Amino acid sequence: MVACCGLQVEMGLLEWCLCLLLLGSAAAATGGSSSHSLHHFYLGVSEPVQGLPWFTQLGYVDDQLITRYDSSTRKDQPQVAWMEKAEDAQFWKWETHHAWDAELFFRQALLTLRSRYNQSGGLHTWQCLLGCELSKDGKQKGRFMQCGYDGRDFISLDKETFTWTAVNDAKAPLTKRKWEAEPTIKGIWKGYLEKKCFQRLQTYLDYGKETLLRTEPPLVKVIHKAAYEGRETLLCRADSFFPKEIDATWRKEGEVWEQETFHGGVTPNSDGTYHTWLSIEIDPKERKLYQCHVEHDGLWGPLDLAWEQPDEKPHSKEGY
Repeated sequence: MVACCGLQVEMGLLEWCLCLLLLGSAAAATGGSSSHSLHHFYLGVSEPVQGLPWFTQLGYVDDQLITRYDSSTRKDQPQVAWMEKAEDAQFWKWETHHAWDAELFFRQALLTLRSRYNQSGGLHTWQCLLGCELSKDGKQKGRFMQCGYDGRDFISLDKETFTWTAVNDAKAPLTKRKWEAEPTIKGIWKGYLEKKCFQRLQTYLDYGKETLLRTEPPLVKVIHKAAYEGRETLLCRADSFFPKEIDATWRKEGEVWEQETFHGGVTPNSDGTYHTWLSIEIDPKERKLYQCHVEHDGLWGPLDLAWEQPDEKPHSKEGY
């Protein structure tokens, strides 16, 4: 969820928020077909934090940062080469004006919420996340807008009815009533989330197709860990794959086996690819019955891999 940054985090606040945001978006990527998303993340803080402007706006396609604006530079700027080449100066001027409006809105929102909660000082945060998602075949898959205050969910937009949903809090319903009383607020977000967001996403996918639409097959390896109290652990690691959607399961004699299985999240690497892992605790006598089953767009077909003895040839992703 967007409201993931609590007051316990001061240094590295933005990085913490973005880490949780990206992990949350990747958490569901354990199956299903590839999809692409465009989302904008906004963060306002009530007091200066070292290395963090009081207002920041970030644009992402999938997990790739493509635009950035903050209250120090006061300019919306490209973060990847293909965005810089594709858009002209007028586009960045227009986007900067939109960011100025968002900055003003966030300043007013922080003042209003601090007053409502009778907060005279301290670090407080107001965050919003909005965006949309396209399926692999280009169909609209989803849209969302949600905001949080001080690390807690506060208000969100119902994607079907375009009405505001406030959390069970004495103050959030006040914002709901205020926003619903302003038809221009609904009109702006409705128009963006129903049409413009999807158009923008498709345009960006065209701009950055060499990066965003590529496929990299996973490098899969099964690791054996020493036995403990009559049990042992097999760890299956999938690394360096793109896109992030991957289906990885442990199978016993060909059947999906969830017992004693633990899953890691799908996490970005520094080069833009992803990695994940899943482990299983087994009886050493049944070791040969278990295989790690992996499906990914970069593979020619499903991959089933068992643990190999150290003297056996290790698996390579060439040929898959």
